Amino acid sequence: MVVAERKILSIVSDKPYFINGNFVLYLGDCLNILSQLPDNSIDMIFADPPYNLSNGGFSVHAGRMVSVNKGIWDISRGFLDDYEFHYRWLEACKRVLKPHGTLWVSGTYHSIYQCGHALQSLGYHILNDISWFKPNASPNLSCRFFTASHETIIWARKEKKAKHVFNYDLMKNGDWTEDKLKKPNLQMRSVWSVNPPKPEEKKYGKHPTQKPLDLLRRIVLSSTNKGDVVLDPFAGSSTTGIASALNDRKFIGIDMEKDYLELSKKRFNDLKI
Repeated sequence: MVVAERKILSIVSDKPYFINGNFVLYLGDCLNILSQLPDNSIDMIFADPPYNLSNGGFSVHAGRMVSVNKGIWDISRGFLDDYEFHYRWLEACKRVLKPHGTLWVSGTYHSIYQCGHALQSLGYHILNDISWFKPNASPNLSCRFFTASHETIIWARKEKKAKHVFNYDLMKNGDWTEDKLKKPNLQMRSVWSVNPPKPEEKKYGKHPTQKPLDLLRRIVLSSTNKGDVVLDPFAGSSTTGIASALNDRKFIGIDMEKDYLELSKKRFNDLKI
């Protein structure tokens, strides 16, 4: 890492769980680690916070009925407590973002509206809401609702009057052939068709809410430049970090689960960079 990024890490009293060049992982509560980072030090944040769906329900995966319970970290503690949690981590993220920095947060209707309200309450400036369409979404078991086939991703800037990074030409003219909705050489729209993670992305194991590399690659490339510092406060198996490393960005990931950080290490060590 260059001097500026080494200075960021030197301020953090917690020892990194893993560090290799510009790829750094911390084991712990994101609020604790974020509180140790200096103001205005991060270029972009992608966050995939708990959706609070672990309520004993069931879904379908690969044609089989499976539990939706993902872990203690995903259990709802009631509307007010869930909202306070989202407000606190979004507040901590805003402090560490650079004035022109942006934040992406993903969720379903169980969580994304709380996050959106908290973003506006904290003074973020919302730039877009992206609909991530899942072409092969699991069917609805009850047959009493529409089949859930998308997630919402909010993109927001820290300060309303700052000039954020948006690599418009790359989004318009780049190779996005994995997305059947993206028309060549036309502006990229706010509905993205991206399949779930490929088998090779899960060869060392998988996180229950793992995001596809194609999705994070697009997010990283759209809103950062080479050498920028990207942070993920709920890193999981570090798809954000893999996308960052493959595209010459620096990465700081935080997660409370050691097993997922071990998975992150294996994925990073497998990269040919």
